[in-house]
Amino acid sequence: MDVVWRHETILDRLRGGERVAVAALAELVGTSEMTVRRDLDVLERDGLVRRVRGAAVGMLTGEETPYAARSRQRLDAKRRIAAAVASLLDDGETVVLDSGSTAVEVARELVDRRMTVLPLSLHTADVLRRADHVRLVLPGGDVRPGELAFTGPLTEHAFRVMRFDTTVLGSCGLSAHHGVSAHDLAEGAVKRAAIEASARVVAAVDGSKFGRTAFGRVCPVTSIDVLVTDVGAPAGELGRLRDAGVDVRVV
Repeated sequence: MDVVWRHETILDRLRGGERVAVAALAELVGTSEMTVRRDLDVLERDGLVRRVRGAAVGMLTGEETPYAARSRQRLDAKRRIAAAVASLLDDGETVVLDSGSTAVEVARELVDRRMTVLPLSLHTADVLRRADHVRLVLPGGDVRPGELAFTGPLTEHAFRVMRFDTTVLGSCGLSAHHGVSAHDLAEGAVKRAAIEASARVVAAVDGSKFGRTAFGRVCPVTSIDVLVTDVGAPAGELGRLRDAGVDVRVV
């Protein structure tokens, strides 16, 4: 059984901070209690759960799911999205690669490509740092703990002195009415600067983000040229995005 699926299922069950017995988690994922205990050891090391005697308590009680958890969630969908996004990029392009777990999967698709990439997080930079044909340009600025995203005036200044062919944009929330949104206001400001400095915006957003609206508004959907998402995205929202002029690709 896939360990990523088990971790995602356990985290979903523990969301909200309630205490759940190991036996109940084992029944939920269809495996032994010993296996679940090993899973909980891993999740506890990442700060996602707290172990108590014979049970576990979820730590994901806030608005924003930590990067360590998101990096395990919906991986198949994110990898399909990443492959489709990479196919839209030409060799020789200058590309902004947003922060977030989907952007990391896009970075993995670009390691053998020839292009200039400005990553907006150290997670994506780490994937690309040994890519032989990628010119890696770092924006500078503050690094947000956990997310390892670049933020602040130094990061925003990079987009006043450089121009890019494409921004690959992530999102904490997306709706036809409220547009693209982000939990962190400083990250939202960086996303807006990247959009303004780019000739094209390709949004890479998995279906779980639709209908959500995070604290900080980034841009209306009319700022998106192409949206790449997965089959889990709600058909009604996709229709409204197409009506707004967005080129929607479902993988």
